[in-house]
Amino acid sequence: MDPLFWPSETNSFRRFTPESLAAIEERIANKKKEQVKVKGKNKDQGVEEDKLTPQLDLKICKKLPSLYGDIPAELIGEPLEDFDPYYSDHKTFMVLNERRTIFRFTATPALFIFGPFNPVRKAAIKILVHS
Repeated sequence: MDPLFWPSETNSFRRFTPESLAAIEERIANKKKEQVKVKGKNKDQGVEEDKLTPQLDLKICKKLPSLYGDIPAELIGEPLEDFDPYYSDHKTFMVLNERRTIFRFTATPALFIFGPFNPVRKAAIKILVHS
């Protein structure tokens, strides 16, 4: 079965790293380039494109479904790459607590000072998601 629809336990949980953020920024830039090309071609046609929507089972404050497997203890409260394909081109990351509750945060600098990898911001996130 396609891993996009049924993730395996081995690749479900990946830490959110600067490389992850760079990959997201690259996807955003590619999407903007594609939109400009499509906009130029379809200016007269008015063709609607399929919009991707967030998965209902991966909403904020919901429990992570068991099909994603068990959370390794070292990743509880840590920033993770988002599972939801909708957020693949959004600057966001998710954090899971011990109860498997999903929290989603933006990767843009908080207060224009604290980036997503700042130790102060990481500590604030750990406090926020702690059950």
